[in-house]
Amino acid sequence: MRDMTPSGRNEGPTPADAARGRPLLDLVLETIWCSGPMSRADLARGLGLSRSTVSELVSRLLETELVVEGVEGPSRGGRRPILLEFREDAHLILGVEMGASHVGIALTDLRGRVLWYEEEDHPVREDPAGTRAHIRAMFETALDAAPLPDARDRLMGIGIAVPSPVDPRYPDRLATEVLPRWEGRSGFAELSEAFGVPVLVDNDANLGAVAELWWGAGQDVDHFTFIKLATGIGAGHIVKGDVYRGATSVAGEIGHMSVDPTGEPCICGNRGCLTTVAGTRALLRRAETLIAEYPNSPLASGPMTLRALEQASLSRDPLATEVIREAAHHLGVAISGMINLMNPGAVILGGSLTRVGDALLIPLRKAVVRRTLVSSVAASDIRLSALGDSSIAVGATTYVLASALADPSLFPTYRS
Repeated sequence: MRDMTPSGRNEGPTPADAARGRPLLDLVLETIWCSGPMSRADLARGLGLSRSTVSELVSRLLETELVVEGVEGPSRGGRRPILLEFREDAHLILGVEMGASHVGIALTDLRGRVLWYEEEDHPVREDPAGTRAHIRAMFETALDAAPLPDARDRLMGIGIAVPSPVDPRYPDRLATEVLPRWEGRSGFAELSEAFGVPVLVDNDANLGAVAELWWGAGQDVDHFTFIKLATGIGAGHIVKGDVYRGATSVAGEIGHMSVDPTGEPCICGNRGCLTTVAGTRALLRRAETLIAEYPNSPLASGPMTLRALEQASLSRDPLATEVIREAAHHLGVAISGMINLMNPGAVILGGSLTRVGDALLIPLRKAVVRRTLVSSVAASDIRLSALGDSSIAVGATTYVLASALADPSLFPTYRS
């Protein structure tokens, strides 16, 4: 895969792409995905090709059923041209968000539209075999519930977002520090065999960043950081429209940045990591310790869950407000350091904690402003994801889509 940038944000491939030797059929397909509906004449002009060459290439694409002839376009003095369209429902993609304690599954078309999504609790960190079986069962449910006929036959790939660094050279390997019960491997090859399609795996925050780049709050910037706030905290960096991975593919582990060197032990072996003070479990523990100071809080009379904390925060409960304020402070310390170092054009917050909205965002922005250079923070707009709970799973399907647009042989019906 050459990069994660959706060429549709500009005008797609250019004659320079053809000059660099990329197969012409690939370029025509990507151009139609990015810029269609369009006529054969528009294709010829845009790619600097002869009309006869474009006509031949389009005939081959029509045979793949990835491209179809649609409505008539406006006349330019002669017969109205037939416009070519990318067939967005030609294939389907399954995406997985594998959290520490839940699994989310999305089924999308080739334009990132969510056709089905479901999220279920599951002890992912402690149960690798059960997690793989649970994902497989949810896949079956998704394909049965798909609003398109022959969904199983249309499936072209599976993307999986994992809460672990992933080296693209060794996608089956998982960090034993983060997922010790998984013994360093994902075992997702069995899903590839069961469904007969390739499985692509990457870090969850990286794929959250990809989703924001293609469909969400990162569409207007080429340099930004996506931060997932959940049981763990991770960051995905987009630099010039591509995921920045670092020398050994562990860039973005902001959750293991120490914000209190004398703090609680972390699963990584360090102390006082950001996750230990601002991860979901840390917030619930903190809320429990504050109940004595806020006996009238609704959190004092029911089970302490993230949903309960969110609802209390949205109702401006003083206990929940204090917990979120403290989390914003710790996040501000880490994010301000990252902003001073990386100077992103935006910081996009996603994950379960962002459901509290301004209760988190406003104190976080204030904490960041106090700790960053004026020029750095001025360039970094801190914003919330607009993609909702399915964003990471959609990022996983987008990973498959981006890979196929870069290498169309991944489309089952494509023959170059």
